[in-house]
Amino acid sequence: MVAHNRYREAQPSGENTIVDAEIAQLTAAGVEVLPFIRSSDEIPTMPKTAKALLPISPIYAPRAQQELSRLLTEHRPDVLHLHNPYPLLSPWVVRTAHKHGVPVVQTVHNYRQVCSSGLYFRDGVICQDCRGRALGVPAIVHRCYRGSRAQSALMATTLAVHRPTWKSVDRFIALTTAVADHLRDYGIPDERIVVKPNAIPDPGQPAPVGEGFLFLGRLSPEKGLDLLLDAWRRHPEGALGQLRIAGDGELRPLVEAAAAERADVTFLGPLDRAGVRAALDDSAVVLATSTWHDVLPTVIIEALASGRPVLGTALGGIPYLVGADTPREPAGTGPAAVASAVPGDGRVAPPAGMLPGEAGWVVAPEPDAPAAALPVVRAGAAAIAPAARARYERTFHPDVVTKQLIDIYAGVARTARPT
Repeated sequence: MVAHNRYREAQPSGENTIVDAEIAQLTAAGVEVLPFIRSSDEIPTMPKTAKALLPISPIYAPRAQQELSRLLTEHRPDVLHLHNPYPLLSPWVVRTAHKHGVPVVQTVHNYRQVCSSGLYFRDGVICQDCRGRALGVPAIVHRCYRGSRAQSALMATTLAVHRPTWKSVDRFIALTTAVADHLRDYGIPDERIVVKPNAIPDPGQPAPVGEGFLFLGRLSPEKGLDLLLDAWRRHPEGALGQLRIAGDGELRPLVEAAAAERADVTFLGPLDRAGVRAALDDSAVVLATSTWHDVLPTVIIEALASGRPVLGTALGGIPYLVGADTPREPAGTGPAAVASAVPGDGRVAPPAGMLPGEAGWVVAPEPDAPAAALPVVRAGAAAIAPAARARYERTFHPDVVTKQLIDIYAGVARTARPT
């Protein structure tokens, strides 16, 4: 059984997309999947009695528990796989499943075991003020959940009440090694954590490496657009080829202004799937300049699937995605070595603090670092492109990830709890 509270359709959600894809991949692999799905889009049409209970739903959602109990009794699934429980399911579904002897696996898509917003990000900077606290008072003071002190108090209370609930989950799926570290810090033992990333469908063999750089994603402060544009402006116009920026969001005017200011910045706007494919094909390197602990930016997996190396910041899941989370000595054919050959400049060392990975590079989230890295990365992109595709095939291909997920289910099903 897959349990998920879908985010509003008006709020683009990679999590919704991943849950849908995972269900399809499991079904294609012969797994019988029973979705237990609610949507936040249901809230406006709920009867008044149901709406009256919404304030307590994150702590305990009675209708969801009743329906879940009925389904568990009727279908007797081997495992319940939980994604997002808020607000209509509640973490109480873990207790309900255990009451029926059904083990629970949860994919951790954010940091909401600790952080009311789930982001570890507030007022434009990384914030971990609620780590280690029994009650997240800073979240209440700063209105971290939906900009409301009352709703933040409710979420902080929910996290405090359900600390024992989360610690009873049978297996946590950490999307990256950074999420695994977050869970260990929360008190989850290693034997109940498995690192398993998301997968995206195989787009087929990559096109030849294109030219220039691509930023693809939500145009919002935590994605590091200010950082990227500051780094880009430190080079003469045209020196690095073209910077293409695709997406939409609150910082769209900033991007439009940059494109009007410089001929080497192009704003592509929001793209459909065909547009994304074309933008990836046209580019040589994908940029992931997040200034928060981005859990698992799907754009990086898309880049690797297309044989495009990535320059990212050393935050959150980005080092894991490009294979730079385990420091290694650069080999003669590795990213650091090939990237050190800058045309016209002879052999130069990679910039200080630039960490090579299997399929790209990571740097500190400060303008000097990506500014120094951009010409080095541009020189090394074509040599690293095959390694980027190979990392996708080995780590993020649906066939690989789905098998790993089925193995996780089998492992917890063998230790199912007695009713």
